[in-house]
Amino acid sequence: MVLLTILFCIILLVLLVSWLKINPFIAFLVVSITGGLLLGIPLDKVTKSVERGLGDTFGAIAIIICIGAMIGKLVAASGAAQRIAGVLVNGFGIKYIQWALMLVGFIIGIPLFYETGFVLMIPLIFSVVYRYKLHAVYIGLPMLAALSVTHGFLPPHPSPTALVSTFHADMGKTLMYGLILAIPAIIVAGPLLSRTLKKIEVHPLATFVAEEMPEEKLPGTFNSFFTALLPVMLLIISTVYLNFDRSHSTFHNIIAFVGNAPIVMLISLFVATYTLGIKQGMDMKRIGSNFSHAVKDVSVILLIVAGSGAFKAVLTDSGANKDIAELLQSFHLQPLVLGWLIAAIIRVSLGSATVAGLTTAGIIAPLVLHDPSINPNLMVLAVGAGSLTCSHLNDGGFWLFKEYFNLSIKDTLRSWTVMETTVSIIGLLGVLALNAIIG
Repeated sequence: MVLLTILFCIILLVLLVSWLKINPFIAFLVVSITGGLLLGIPLDKVTKSVERGLGDTFGAIAIIICIGAMIGKLVAASGAAQRIAGVLVNGFGIKYIQWALMLVGFIIGIPLFYETGFVLMIPLIFSVVYRYKLHAVYIGLPMLAALSVTHGFLPPHPSPTALVSTFHADMGKTLMYGLILAIPAIIVAGPLLSRTLKKIEVHPLATFVAEEMPEEKLPGTFNSFFTALLPVMLLIISTVYLNFDRSHSTFHNIIAFVGNAPIVMLISLFVATYTLGIKQGMDMKRIGSNFSHAVKDVSVILLIVAGSGAFKAVLTDSGANKDIAELLQSFHLQPLVLGWLIAAIIRVSLGSATVAGLTTAGIIAPLVLHDPSINPNLMVLAVGAGSLTCSHLNDGGFWLFKEYFNLSIKDTLRSWTVMETTVSIIGLLGVLALNAIIG
């Protein structure tokens, strides 16, 4: 009954958005309330569940997306994006620029949350796309595949890190095995898959597009790269330091505070305001106007992603995730496949990779801890791969990609959803291959 209810809600969501052309935010509210009632949440608690889901999701992403859009707008308007694109193309050539961006995505994806990395890299993708008249999905998908793989497979991201602890796995071995799996997953889901998507009509979000500027008016190479990548550098430095220094000293607490993503974004915005704004001859009125336009352009995205959080909340509050997991436990499957399948179905139902991974961990942990034949490091990766499966209309990441690239629902499904599912399947096949090799 639970599965049928969730299936009904997903179909209703698709029909409201694609057939009736209802705003996705409104559609999420309708589906969330409907789903909550059908799944047995009391009348007086349904709206509270929706409000909590909206608030939790909005609070987690609002600062990052809004400030990230401001920085991105300034990177584009100042000519820094044009400078960065020129340097990358000169260094790697147009032929290999896709691979260069994919490598950048993988490197910055290790320490950064997916949403943060996505928002920070979008201006770089679009600057290359517009300046050299390249196809946005073809160029951008490999970088986003790299970000997705690091989010689902590799510590220190929340779900893989929690899974390592729950399954009593070894962090170092899990990271090593994860890196081995990441390479084929990114290549297949990135450069190879994107070759089939060049016919998709793309009109990326105009916020990060600026008119071509003469060479002499562009900011310097160091200034452009330093300012655009400052949030990444600060997050990497703070993450590395905090992993080595686990004390509770005052200095540790200061680094933890400064290394928090919203604080990093705020610091980076102040730096960008000077280095790419004031230093380049802009006055504060013009800088403020750029910031205002940036926030207006991403406001709809914020609401849609928050709406997906409301749907996730009612499914979680109703206990639907636990019902799904318990049902699947009755299946007699190879443990690694079972872990992947539980995570995959919860992901498809709830839309959150992190929730899918953590929920699966609680269900399957007793099996892993009491069966020495199961490799806990590989179980972490199997569950992580399953949690990436089939991102669709109930996932905030789906809407980020759709709205930033300005795609139709159909084209988002055939690009983003297929990419995420490919990463997941390659991950499972890699886990099974490693299990056969290392035993």
